[in-house]
Amino acid sequence: MPLRGGITGVDVAALLLELYGRIPPLARRAVDGVDVDRLTEPPSPGANTIAWLVWHLTRVQDDHVAELLDVDQLWVGSDWSRRFGLDPDPSNTGYGHTPGEVAAVRPERPAVLLEYLDAVDGRTRAMLADLAPADLDRIVDRRWDPPVTLGVRLVSIADDCLQHAGQAAYVRGLLGL
Repeated sequence: MPLRGGITGVDVAALLLELYGRIPPLARRAVDGVDVDRLTEPPSPGANTIAWLVWHLTRVQDDHVAELLDVDQLWVGSDWSRRFGLDPDPSNTGYGHTPGEVAAVRPERPAVLLEYLDAVDGRTRAMLADLAPADLDRIVDRRWDPPVTLGVRLVSIADDCLQHAGQAAYVRGLLGL
C-alpha cells in the first residue's frame, strides 16, 4: 500500500531523516537538568513518568527498527537493560505496563535515557539514509490486513516516538520543572 499522496521524486531518505531527527531534541528537552528522582516521579498516582516515556519511545524504536533490519535490539545486545535496572527481555517495550512496572524503569543516571536514545537513533538514521521511494512499498508485516509496508511502519514508529516525547515534555511541565 503506497503512502497516501504518493512520494515520487521526493528524497525519501532526507524526508525521513528530518522526521526522525526531531525526536532526540524533544526527548532531550524533557530530560535535561532533571535528576533521576524527578524523572521517575509520576505527576499523579499511576501516571507515566518522564523516564518511562523516554525509555518507552526508545524501546519501541529499538524493537521495531531491529525487526526491520533483522538484527538484535540494542537493548538485548549490550548492557542497556542493566543501566535501567531491568531484565534484557526483548519483548519488554512498555506496552501494557502497570504502574509498578512504570516505576521500575529507573535509569542509573539521567544521561542514560539520552545515551540509549542516541544509540538507537544512530542505527535508525543509518538505515534511513539509504532508503529510496521503492523501498517504502516493501511489506514488512503480514499480520495485519492490509499488510504493513516499510513506509507505513516508519511513519508509525516516528508518530509513536513524537507523541511520547511530547507527553514527556507535558509531564515535565506538570511537575513544575
